[in-house]
Amino acid sequence: MIALLLALGSSLAYGCADFLGGLGARKAHVLRTVMIAAPASLAVELVLWPVLGASFSAGALGWGAASGVASAAAFALLYRTLAIGPMNVLSPVTALVSAALPVGVGLVQGEHLAAAGLVALPLALVAVVLVSAGHGAGSARPSRTALLPAFGAGAAIALQLVCLHQAPSDSGVAPLVIGRAVSSAVTLAAAGLMYRRLGTERPAYALSAAAGALDSVANLLFLLAARSGDLAVVAVITALYPAGTVLLARGVLAERIHRGQLVGLGTAAVAVSLLALT
Repeated sequence: MIALLLALGSSLAYGCADFLGGLGARKAHVLRTVMIAAPASLAVELVLWPVLGASFSAGALGWGAASGVASAAAFALLYRTLAIGPMNVLSPVTALVSAALPVGVGLVQGEHLAAAGLVALPLALVAVVLVSAGHGAGSARPSRTALLPAFGAGAAIALQLVCLHQAPSDSGVAPLVIGRAVSSAVTLAAAGLMYRRLGTERPAYALSAAAGALDSVANLLFLLAARSGDLAVVAVITALYPAGTVLLARGVLAERIHRGQLVGLGTAAVAVSLLALT
């Protein structure tokens, strides 16, 4: 139950972070947004270090660094995806891809689900698909240019989560600190190489920093959830974060929520309830 609540918190934080990051990426080049978001996320994790502790073992350093490389790719691809839009379609597509790999890794590593979990797990994946059902009359269809980074972002997010899960369970926040330091360095290096292509638009500092801070909170809650529960369950609950993005896009940007998406939100609630029974 604790793992479930932590995963739900992670899902909510990811959804809010993606919405703010997507808005920020609409005001300036995506790398300008990530240049603010990644260091802001690192700052949050450095504050958490003395509170939660950290053990920088070889495993924590290796898996943390790998997660950082994946995180840098996820930041850029995801914010680029959400900047192109529509948010209420592309965010769920990314989430579905990001859920598949961690679920598979968890099951291959020998995780077993009770009867309710065997029903809830595929139901939750279906819910993610339904939330993305925005192809009715009057809805915007995503282009191939938007779908490719959406799939890439999902794969990068999946790799980041798997790497964090593989880090030693007694390493505290060390994998997060190392991962964010690496992702920040990769981002700043890429920005330096592409400086002339970044344009002159100033990034949305507040939106970008808030997105980075929320992403850091989401990573922490996922790490704690994965350490206290099954990766397959935690990953699919975390992947429900598009629900938050969709609702925020509806309230702030007036993007339409179609009947299929409402059914998806209800299906997600049923899936979470079933997982709670396990």
